[in-house]
Amino acid sequence: MTVVEVNGQSKGFSRFRDAIKKGLYRALDPLVNLLVRAGISPNLITFIGFAMNILAAGWFIWSAETATRMDLAKVGWGGFLILVAGVFDMLDGQVARKTRATSRFGALFDSVMDRYSELVMFLGICYYLVSYHYFLSSLFAFVALMGSMMVSYVRARAEGLGIQCSDGLMQRPERIITIGLAGILCGLVSGVFGTFYWRVDRLPFHLFENMSLFTLPIALLAVLANYTAISRLMHCRRQLG
Repeated sequence: MTVVEVNGQSKGFSRFRDAIKKGLYRALDPLVNLLVRAGISPNLITFIGFAMNILAAGWFIWSAETATRMDLAKVGWGGFLILVAGVFDMLDGQVARKTRATSRFGALFDSVMDRYSELVMFLGICYYLVSYHYFLSSLFAFVALMGSMMVSYVRARAEGLGIQCSDGLMQRPERIITIGLAGILCGLVSGVFGTFYWRVDRLPFHLFENMSLFTLPIALLAVLANYTAISRLMHCRRQLG
């Protein structure tokens, strides 16, 4: 089968991503119907998602101040809160479409809250990592934040110029799922297997440890998010050329 490239992303990957998204929407449909019957507005759902991200950030900050370095169950709960916030991010659009309450302001409000949500989420994560002296990992988290912002900014700026620019490997749903699942995995594995690490003599740090289950996916996100932003920029250059 021939795979055609679209903006650096294969159609095969796009179809796989769309299939996953449709499956998630089907799974959330009962909750969407419940929210519709309750008369909860899409903008309120968007704000609840933002509040959940504030809660997740506060959880990481509180954990940094009260827990110990190896109490990684706190990281697992932080990842869970991030995923819950991500669910609300999916629900608002679905409720808006079912109630025919879509509006230009609603779309703008959703985009603005999404940006604030990611900023707040990464603030909590960076605070936690810096507090426990994961300096390199905190830099990767900051670079991941830069990439996340630029992925969204390039798309918004391109669409303002009349260019469709929505493809990429690390869009917002992928970013949220990556960080959330990484946090949960880190907490679960640490709880089941206890503390472990791999260290090489003469190196002042561990090559791999429990926390790496959380920090390595963030490092991967940092690379792929910035790659996606640059790929979108190059796509726009070709369209405008």
